[in-house]
Amino acid sequence: MARKTVKAAAGLAALALGAMAIAAHAALDGPYARLGPPEAPVKLFYQEEGSGRPLLLIHGFGTSTYTWRRVAPELATNHRVIAVDLKGFGQSDKPMDERYSVFDQAELLAQLIEDRNLRDLTLVGHSFGGGVALLLALEADQRLKGRISRLVLLNTLAYPQNMPVFFRMLNMPFFSHVGVRMVPPAVQTRVALKIAYHDDSKIDDSEVEVYAGPLKTAAGKHAIIQSARQIVPEDLDALAERYKSIALPTLILWCDHDRIVPLDVGLKLRRAMPNASLKVVQGCGHMPQEEQPSQTLELMQDFLGG
Repeated sequence: MARKTVKAAAGLAALALGAMAIAAHAALDGPYARLGPPEAPVKLFYQEEGSGRPLLLIHGFGTSTYTWRRVAPELATNHRVIAVDLKGFGQSDKPMDERYSVFDQAELLAQLIEDRNLRDLTLVGHSFGGGVALLLALEADQRLKGRISRLVLLNTLAYPQNMPVFFRMLNMPFFSHVGVRMVPPAVQTRVALKIAYHDDSKIDDSEVEVYAGPLKTAAGKHAIIQSARQIVPEDLDALAERYKSIALPTLILWCDHDRIVPLDVGLKLRRAMPNASLKVVQGCGHMPQEEQPSQTLELMQDFLGG
């Protein structure tokens, strides 16, 4: 979405923390990948389990590996599943710099793919993470040539669009600082989740407390503000024109009640990508892996052949 487009602080609604298959972010302990330039290295937290063809799970804006907790363990019965916290989220580093764009995130993951020697790889991206996956597929350099074999995109940011007022405010310096720094993290999180979920009765207090964790630190607040301001690349229109060049087999999953990234975006993406299929997940908002994990898992397994 161009600069004039409301910077889709979209995926934000998901504000999930932690790691897959555990109950509390604070209890996590796992490996880190040291990535980025030597003068400014970044440690990214990741979790890995299972064996077989690898899957790299890339979460959405404001979330973390915790968002995959209901689907990752089952996927790991047939695949090597690697879930990573993007820079600024979950347990990954949250440096006080401005390098939080989709390009910055994609560069770090390109290094991770190379360092872990991942081949025949399926990229699974949700919301902002889907945008990172698209960029990796578009910008595959010599390091990644032949490594990525398929894509799974869930409710992905892909084209210019209008966003709810709540998200537009995150791109306004005054309101973003006041909102993120002054409004209690639990309140911010509950509001965001209510927008992200179709059935908000599925949101419980314990989840809100876990999801609000990073907003309780200065580094976490800095990361979410910087990420919101850069979530949409200025040249998104030009990037979108190149989606037709992505010939990888692609599964596009979309919730039928998404108020953040509407289903029309998924339809447009499916028309643009020559080997893409679109499946609609019933009864969910913006987070199919959270709100309808059984449907989501079944559709992913059918595509992956698991």
